[in-house]
Amino acid sequence: MSRQRSIILASASPRRKQILASLGITFEARPSHVDESSLRIEDDVEFVRSAALLKLQTALRASGDEGAYVLAADTSVCVGGERLGKPADDRDALRMLMLLAGRDHLVRTAVALGVVGEGVREARVVETRVWFREACSKELERYVASGESRDKAGAYGIQGLASGFVTRVHGSYTNVVGLPAAEVVDMLVTHGALDRWP
Repeated sequence: MSRQRSIILASASPRRKQILASLGITFEARPSHVDESSLRIEDDVEFVRSAALLKLQTALRASGDEGAYVLAADTSVCVGGERLGKPADDRDALRMLMLLAGRDHLVRTAVALGVVGEGVREARVVETRVWFREACSKELERYVASGESRDKAGAYGIQGLASGFVTRVHGSYTNVVGLPAAEVVDMLVTHGALDRWP
């Protein structure tokens, strides 16, 4: 029987919870409620890494569970020199999707792991390239009207209706959903949160 330490997921994302649960990992979700938009970092890789670390450090300070492992993550979408987070509203979502249509973009998720009372153990950034087919504005408007764009970096959910726009994915698929599964398992085993997997 494999053993695991107490694991806290510092996220409210249903997609991240679903990915972690699908890996057979027991955890408690405790969102860290951090506004990463306050970060003033130009470099896209450093931005997403810093956002995940900010969420992690906030969660580590808030938890009284000495020795518990905390996992935090942040995802951003980059296209044509612009960094796309979550859309402010449906108009912003449509603007983002029009930028993505007919071209490729990069999805970066930073995953940060720490231990309560001990601090940060590791932070990794995983990068996936995604290609969208051409799409007319009416299609994009109907997609936005579905509500799926809300609360998602880049205004789309690859695991839902938006899969109808995606022609190709190079790299981790779960990274685009919000949590790179293979890298998370590797980090948890490497740092002792899991003694083995699966």
